[in-house]
Amino acid sequence: MTRHETISLQPRLRGDYSATRADYTLDQHHATIPEADHATWRTLYARQSALLPAHAARAYRESLARLDVAQGVPDFEAASAQLRARTGFSLVAVPGLIPDGAFFEHLAARRFPVTVWIRRPEELDYIVEPDVFHDFFGHVPLLGEPAFADFMEAYGRLGQQADRIDALKPLARLYWFMVEFGLIREDGGLRAYGAGILSSSAETVWSTTSPEPRRLRFDITRVLRSDYDIHRIQPTYFVIEDYAELFACLHRVPALLEQARDAAPIPVGEADPADIPA
Repeated sequence: MTRHETISLQPRLRGDYSATRADYTLDQHHATIPEADHATWRTLYARQSALLPAHAARAYRESLARLDVAQGVPDFEAASAQLRARTGFSLVAVPGLIPDGAFFEHLAARRFPVTVWIRRPEELDYIVEPDVFHDFFGHVPLLGEPAFADFMEAYGRLGQQADRIDALKPLARLYWFMVEFGLIREDGGLRAYGAGILSSSAETVWSTTSPEPRRLRFDITRVLRSDYDIHRIQPTYFVIEDYAELFACLHRVPALLEQARDAAPIPVGEADPADIPA
């Protein structure tokens, strides 16, 4: 499940929502994080960072190195200071998944919500709800890339509009394929920048090197109509040439959202006659 999924705040969610403010934020309390949680972070970080030189996008790698968070769960305030200096983004601590409306408002104000808890040691390979490792390691580094940061802010504003016209589902597909599972072409090869890819060892290798998945040239109309499955490794990825391409397409999205809302979706993993291989 991604942070964008529409939710009801039910007891099944792992986070503690009792201490949240009206905007679903809370204090991180970094100084009280248990050593066991820092150890889990270090294990995850070491495993994923070993894959980055061969599989991750350059802007992501460079920003992660600047953040310098290998030794334990990051301090959101310290990371925010770096991000604000580069792109104006800051981080806000949240208990886990939050409603779409609150999520969009944060993005539109250049605030990115990051979960405060981390997965258990037995969940290193897969977790359904996003935790601090997914949110921070996966998402935060690219918020230091100006063109991508512009896209994320604009996406938040689009979310508010999509909610008014009952078109959240097609907009969620844009987030899924281009924020969680996006690929970029660099130096003649494919590199991952999506958070869902880079926070998963299996998906990092699969998405960039396996001959099995379908990799398509980014097409906003196709993305808005493409269904996805949150419980499986992805059979389809979309490839951009640069991050500015994401922002540039957004002026078309308001009109396309209504079309995608009313059109038959393209089933998970299936081809479309208009597909262009990447």
